[in-house]
Amino acid sequence: MREIVFDTETTGLSFAGGDRLVEIGCVELINRVETGRTFHAYYHPERSMPAEAQAVHGISDAFLADKPLFGAAVEALIEFLGDAPLIAHNAGFDFSFINGELGRCGRKLIGMHRMVDTLAIARQKHPGAKHTLDALCSRFGIDRSHRVLHGALLDAQLLAQVYVELMGGRQIGLGLVRESVAGAAAEIVVRRPSVVRPPRRFVAPEAELAVHAAFVATLDDPLWGAGSSA
Repeated sequence: MREIVFDTETTGLSFAGGDRLVEIGCVELINRVETGRTFHAYYHPERSMPAEAQAVHGISDAFLADKPLFGAAVEALIEFLGDAPLIAHNAGFDFSFINGELGRCGRKLIGMHRMVDTLAIARQKHPGAKHTLDALCSRFGIDRSHRVLHGALLDAQLLAQVYVELMGGRQIGLGLVRESVAGAAAEIVVRRPSVVRPPRRFVAPEAELAVHAAFVATLDDPLWGAGSSA
């Protein structure tokens, strides 16, 4: 199964309020294992970068000055995403910006049925705990020491590890498998089949039996002999 974990950086919190997408980073998973394929791009937002947004991700107007418009470079992103499920943390936010940009340049929007929200999964699995990306990295022992500022590709790479842990870790296949049996749900535990081996017979060679008998004959009044006392 192919899945894409992604993250975005923007000029602010609301596409409808005039904010724009400036960076996207994507990580490809096959059967919840990173393949090494990634997608990373910056886009010119056609507006200035607010100081509070730049303080979060460090992306400046000067840096974005020569970057392409989203609509001019969107084909590469669409091709990479394909029809895979799209995984993000607080995914509704990221989807609003991707679909906002797609709609702005007249492209087909991404269906919400493809959205997988790791924030919702974390809240369900660990109620009452902190659910930020940093907190989840700490929970699962994922190294984030190189994360000084937010960055779309770096955050997507960290989130990919968090997502795998949230979904059961690397030993996913050792859990319970649900199947439909005669219309009813059943749980099947995957176990290694036991191996039954026939018993082995150990018989001493005749020569060794003769040596043993000769040694026993030299014993003086052995406990098992006829002369032993009760």
